[in-house]
Amino acid sequence: MDSLAGFLRTRRSRVDPTAVGIPIDRHRRVQGLRREEVAHLSGVSVDYYVRLEQGRATQPSDQVLDALARVLGLDETESEHLHRLARQRRHRAKTPGGRVRPELLRILDLMADAPALIMNHRLDVLAGNRLARLLYGLPMPGLNTARHIFLEEDERGLYADWEACTRNVVGHLRLAAGKYPEEPRLTSLIGELAMGSERFRGLWARADVRARTHGRRTYRHPLVGLLELHQESLMPPDESGMELLILSAAPGSPSEDGLRLLAGLGTDETAGRPRKGRLGTS
Repeated sequence: MDSLAGFLRTRRSRVDPTAVGIPIDRHRRVQGLRREEVAHLSGVSVDYYVRLEQGRATQPSDQVLDALARVLGLDETESEHLHRLARQRRHRAKTPGGRVRPELLRILDLMADAPALIMNHRLDVLAGNRLARLLYGLPMPGLNTARHIFLEEDERGLYADWEACTRNVVGHLRLAAGKYPEEPRLTSLIGELAMGSERFRGLWARADVRARTHGRRTYRHPLVGLLELHQESLMPPDESGMELLILSAAPGSPSEDGLRLLAGLGTDETAGRPRKGRLGTS
């Protein structure tokens, strides 16, 4: 699904030559850096770098990868992804399991005032508390947020920052593809999204990688209106690949009032959210 060669090509095309001291003129037709320029700036031979981009050099050293990351201006997440792609042929990561520990489920139930859910690397929701089910209007487990965003919703739906959400989702799946390149269910999900969404295809071709981070998430709920929430992502100290996501509202804010109203809507936890098509796990 992803390769060191393809990642290098996309990153090289985005580097501004003037930012690394290379003058440009009107006759230059290459977008970004030329391969020989990357090689020179990284301290490797042109032949070796060409073989890297052609997938014929399979075991670059950490020193070479660090030099490439520096020249290509990679951030920490992208640099880790680069190293992971280079190790793929030597070390195949074991796909994490899908069982949620009972202790994590108890934590979800304790969070009565904030939507909270547990997701895996494919963005399957493995569990969610009552307020999370009310927010999404869909049963949990059974929801895959990547499928939900690209195939079930649009910029006028639940996600007020839909475009940013789509970029984050694709970046997360790219990162997962680098970790688990041979996982059939992940491959199937990516293929389904590529077949069903033009926006997904365009973003996937960019080869951006993104780790899930904290920050603002804005929802447009049909019953309680706009909810501006802060997301925190916590990873349990194991190798399950799961993340605990908690969405909280600032004290005294209209969004806190909105969550309180949402919590009091009654026992029908899927009321108020029209379902568009079928949702399931990937």
